[in-house]
Amino acid sequence: MSTDFQGSPREVELYQELVRLWKALQQETDGRWKRTLPLGDYFVDRWEKAQRLGFGEGASIYDSALVIGEVKVGQQTWIGPHTVLDGSGGLEIGSWCSISAGVQIYSHDTMAWALTAGETGPEREPTRIGSRCYFGPNTVVSKGVTIGDGCVIGANSLVMEDIPAGSKAFGTPCRVQGPVDP
Repeated sequence: MSTDFQGSPREVELYQELVRLWKALQQETDGRWKRTLPLGDYFVDRWEKAQRLGFGEGASIYDSALVIGEVKVGQQTWIGPHTVLDGSGGLEIGSWCSISAGVQIYSHDTMAWALTAGETGPEREPTRIGSRCYFGPNTVVSKGVTIGDGCVIGANSLVMEDIPAGSKAFGTPCRVQGPVDP
């Protein structure tokens, strides 16, 4: 944050206090967990945000996550930074899931809208993620997909079809590679 902030004396004072607080939070976070965060994640409690969104007990979601529409999340699910949860067509995520950084889960697309120059609206379908699932970083899940309980989806995967429970799957397009090893 720049120290050359221009404004009224009160605005400058508030700005300077915000910078002091931000630096103190940075130092505490770095000392405790050896990490640096986007600005909002220093000030927003992940568990309070999840509670405000109506997610299950113990769920958490970073401030940098984008949540759209009707999104239901079970208990103890961790939703990482810079994720997109699109519930405009309905999105359900079970309990005890780990949604890594950069994961995008959609329940709509605007392909037909774009191709018809707006004559057709967005297409929406519910997307469902079971419980006890792990999503590697930067995975994208298309609208209408169902992923069963206990699945592992590898990093950078593009999931365009349903994945049965207990499956290990990865790739672009995502394909089942076998069962999850307990």
